Amino acid sequence: MFTEDETSNVRCSLRGKFKKDFNLKKDKLYQMDIAVVGDYVDYNLNDDGTGTIYSIEKRNNYISRKAPKVKGSSYRGERLEQILASNIDNFFIITSIFAPVFNNKVVDRFLVIGESAGLNCYIIINKEDLDQENLLSDWENIYTKIGYKVIRTSAKNGIGIKELKDLFNGKKNIFWGQSGVGKSSLLNKIFSELNLKTKLVSTYNDKGTHSTVTSTLFKVGNNTYVIDTPGVREIDPYGIRHEDLGHYFKEFLPFLKNCKFNTCTHNHEPGCAVLEAVENEKIFPERYDSYLRLLETIEQDIHF
Repeated sequence: MFTEDETSNVRCSLRGKFKKDFNLKKDKLYQMDIAVVGDYVDYNLNDDGTGTIYSIEKRNNYISRKAPKVKGSSYRGERLEQILASNIDNFFIITSIFAPVFNNKVVDRFLVIGESAGLNCYIIINKEDLDQENLLSDWENIYTKIGYKVIRTSAKNGIGIKELKDLFNGKKNIFWGQSGVGKSSLLNKIFSELNLKTKLVSTYNDKGTHSTVTSTLFKVGNNTYVIDTPGVREIDPYGIRHEDLGHYFKEFLPFLKNCKFNTCTHNHEPGCAVLEAVENEKIFPERYDSYLRLLETIEQDIHF
């Protein structure tokens, strides 16, 4: 944890009261985390130089997902919420052209998470040096027309590095994406002093391996921070209702108010303005297909 003057780090633990309250509320608990990277906290400094956190300030925002399904992690069938970081300005969704191959469905899930948290979302297409035939130009065009900033990068030859670094200035930034897309390699290229560990993608299944195991906040300049996160292989937004999902697909927004029903899920309902927009090619069919696939995964029994 950074001290208030940001001149040093203090290793902190939670006050016993937090842990006691956590256990007492276990049957009503839907979040896995008490304090997360990015939180502003109050703490007491101990004689041995460590700290004890006794208060956590209210978060301006936070980024989370449904926690992976593991034994004992849910109650009455509900999935828990795993919070990765808080008080963020910019969300950089890191993808790659190959190894692992670009997956627009995964990108759209990350975008929903970022939009629901009210963050500035950027799409980074890494490993540009592998795209000899410009295979992702169509996807770049789609996301740009929707209104997202798309940046092609390569940690190998330095493409896009300066542009990324300029976007970081004066902000708290988070890097998140699938395993193996090159998050840590990019950060090492931008800020060589970080010297983060990196791993190669498996040649057996083209899937990444985890080089980052916990989310970590680094100060990289004046009022400038970056959060490196563990890569993921599955990603599900948390706490979104069926009727609200469309609000996080930004190209749907001009049409939502014209739907016949205010609880419209834009799937089969009569008088749906979003469906009409898809038919009239005002919404990209690839994005609408992604929306429908995500709609199917939203659980009915989740806690709100």
